[in-house]
Amino acid sequence: MGWAFWAWAVLQGLTLLGVLNYWRHLPVDRKEEAPEGVVVLLSVRDDWDGGAELIARLKAQTARFRLVIASSGGCPAAEALAAREGDWVQLVRAGMAIDEGQKVHKLRAALRALRPDYRYLVFVDADIEPPARLVGRLLFPLVRGKADIVTGYRLLLPEARPTAALVGAVEMQLATLPRAASATMPWGGAMALTREVAERLDLDAALAGRLSDDMAIGLAGWRAKLRLRPVRDLLVASPLEGSGAIAFGVRQYRHIVTNSVGMWGIAALVVGAQALGWVWAMCWGGWGALAIGYAAAFGRALGRRRIIAGVLEPDQARAARRSLWWDVLAPFAVCWAHWGMQLAAAGSRRIRWGGFDYWVSGGKVMRLKRATELSV
Repeated sequence: MGWAFWAWAVLQGLTLLGVLNYWRHLPVDRKEEAPEGVVVLLSVRDDWDGGAELIARLKAQTARFRLVIASSGGCPAAEALAAREGDWVQLVRAGMAIDEGQKVHKLRAALRALRPDYRYLVFVDADIEPPARLVGRLLFPLVRGKADIVTGYRLLLPEARPTAALVGAVEMQLATLPRAASATMPWGGAMALTREVAERLDLDAALAGRLSDDMAIGLAGWRAKLRLRPVRDLLVASPLEGSGAIAFGVRQYRHIVTNSVGMWGIAALVVGAQALGWVWAMCWGGWGALAIGYAAAFGRALGRRRIIAGVLEPDQARAARRSLWWDVLAPFAVCWAHWGMQLAAAGSRRIRWGGFDYWVSGGKVMRLKRATELSV
């Protein structure tokens, strides 16, 4: 057995240990805080349907807050919700962006509209299915002074289509990575920070001209040497349709490559080693190399199954487990698809998102135009 075999065995062992590390360190005592002065910021498109399930889930949160919804200014569902529940919902009409992402434009408008007594800012996305503990768990490290920026992470619930499940498997590789504060980037779908930190970062200026809200906040936090903390049990369910699943994966990496080439390069190097390792194992490694690869993949799938069961509701867990079949039956395909998305992301600086085409350089929007007649 040569060095390539042992390198392959070590690589597979490390990937398995990473998943097991995540599972073993899932918090058992999931402490929450419910301070006064909490605001949740939600950006919605003008064709938003009102998100009945999302609103119900937000109302079920264990921590109290005021909801600020930011739209471009033509969302009937948001207008109706604000009119019906004005004691809880505040609506901000941002208008159309000129030189930045439409979501960023709406969030900046929402930040400027905040009342002085809001002390904690929580950001959520409109396509998530948050657990009742979401806001309280995000607030706990902030209130206890253990972090400056706190984040959960996305866990995709793919449709019962092979392509969607494959992209879900790719995303699950990222979701179940061991997380350290020094290597954490926040996810805008479930993120929190104090008003003091927002002012320290000059958040409005940090977001100005940007396309990606979470990348802009994360990079600003890194530069300011803030403490970024992931909450491991907040893997937040987010449905994924089969149509456009691959484009979704490429777009996520294009956000990274247009903000930080170095970060993208490290990620591509790690995934590329795994992807090329599978090529070697299947062509030259023999049955021993394949056995090691599949044994590690099966172990990762079991670990991820336990993680899913520990953080999601039963119906959500059943949907998320669709992606595990790719891990078990064709782990090489997951690695190849993951690397392919990373490489495809580097091929262009154009990002199609929310009905617009954006051309991005250094994280800044250089040009934008309406891509379709879809609402924004």
